[in-house]
Amino acid sequence: MAATGSEKQGTKAYYVTTPIYYVNDAPHLGHAYTTVAGDVLTRWHRQRGEKVWYLTGTDEHGQKIMRTAEANNVTPQAWCDKLVEEAWKPLWEHLNIANDDFIRTTQKRHTDRVQEFVQDLYDKDEIYKGGYEGPYCVGCEEYKLPGDLIEAEDGTKLCPIHKKPVEILKEENYFFKLSEYGPKLLEFYEANPGFIQPESARNEVVNFVKQGLQDLSISRSTFDWGIPIPWDEKHVIYVWVDALLNYATAVGYNENPAKFEETFPADVHLVGKDILRFHAVIWPAMLMAQGLPVPGRVAANGWLMVGGEKMSKSNLTGIKPQDLTSHFGVDAYRWYFLRAIAFGSDGSFSWEDFTARYTSELANDYGNLASRVAAMVGKYFGGELPASTADGDAEKAIHEGLAKAVATADTKIGEELDFQAGILAIFDFVKQVNGYITEQEPWKVAKDDSPEGKARLATILYTAAESLRAVAVLLNPIMPETSQALWESLGAEASLGALADQPVQDAGTWGKLPAGATVTKGAVLFPRLEDPKKD
Repeated sequence: MAATGSEKQGTKAYYVTTPIYYVNDAPHLGHAYTTVAGDVLTRWHRQRGEKVWYLTGTDEHGQKIMRTAEANNVTPQAWCDKLVEEAWKPLWEHLNIANDDFIRTTQKRHTDRVQEFVQDLYDKDEIYKGGYEGPYCVGCEEYKLPGDLIEAEDGTKLCPIHKKPVEILKEENYFFKLSEYGPKLLEFYEANPGFIQPESARNEVVNFVKQGLQDLSISRSTFDWGIPIPWDEKHVIYVWVDALLNYATAVGYNENPAKFEETFPADVHLVGKDILRFHAVIWPAMLMAQGLPVPGRVAANGWLMVGGEKMSKSNLTGIKPQDLTSHFGVDAYRWYFLRAIAFGSDGSFSWEDFTARYTSELANDYGNLASRVAAMVGKYFGGELPASTADGDAEKAIHEGLAKAVATADTKIGEELDFQAGILAIFDFVKQVNGYITEQEPWKVAKDDSPEGKARLATILYTAAESLRAVAVLLNPIMPETSQALWESLGAEASLGALADQPVQDAGTWGKLPAGATVTKGAVLFPRLEDPKKD
């Protein structure tokens, strides 16, 4: 069981990061998928009573950004400012992302610290000057190994991710001695088998490192949009070295020792699988070289697929999250992708699947249950929650089902990052409560005016309402707006206090909702969907 808030005082914060996203265009579903997952994870830990720090932000240097800005006839900085303020930050606010910080790699708090970090490595003889020639993908901002490339019909070598021709670059650069860290990394992976998730991703990284690492080019001299190398300003720092260091600079590296001590390293780096090697190989090697602690876990989510292709801006399959939230609502959006796709696996999106799951699980199972219970308490008890008098076997089964749902959800979501399994456990309990009401038939019991009949009806409706109280707590990190609406309709805000203060790990403690609470039938949690073709 997780520690309580009082037990966690003075301990390290539970620190979760998303990748910092390239601002060459507006965000799409793939970016939002990772960011919502991080938000659910950190909300869950906050609701355990833990100290939490959630970081996201934007990656604003590099050749790709420079070329995009040039194509739009603005400076790179002006382009970044526009995209951040008009697209990225507003979307996270729209999706109810409760991040604690938003870092931009053009901020002085970042650029100064990056220069210091790289200077330290240079002073330690971890960096040397050399030359390199090889295939380079501007989209990935990465030199590719020849074996990584795919071949077009005309023989052109393509990046396997962006399906675009690579460029052959030749330049004099500074190199980090990454090759020396292969044995240390393999030893670390062996001692920390949970460092890379999922297992398939771990195997891929281990095999890659076993083949031998090449030293990493950490500077570029063919363009100037980046952080200058402090000892040689003809070079700018390689954008990935710059980007990875945000996880340290954002929490006080070389600037706020107390903040850094209580936050760093990250407990979980959430990344897309296409940037796994940077986070699981280069990042820990850089930290080892600097004598800093290595992250707890790098968790790679799969790709969102549309028509068999990875959803991205470059192949024009990007879909705006607002296209979906305007139809399904923000809470349903937050729920759907974590419910429909096993985190770590690729998954396909379709309007048809979203519509079917929304109607079946949210509207019919969950929303209808909340409406029916509130309506019956209003009809039979004037909106005042009755006391349960005698729990029988049917009620005890509900108690046991809830305890199981809480334990499973807390482990799956809070520890294993298996959001799908955790959500399914909660909704299996919702189905169990629906089945309970169907079997107990309170509308028939209400026809029995005897004291025994009234007592039985009270027990049934209390059991259903108390079950919904627990469901509101469990779903709050996932669907905060509808959970709050349900919490208030049950009279729980007035009787138990703020929903965010209810520990998720204690949600299964039976009998928290007091008899006498005022139950009201609020707005439908998940309204019937209109045909999008009519919009």
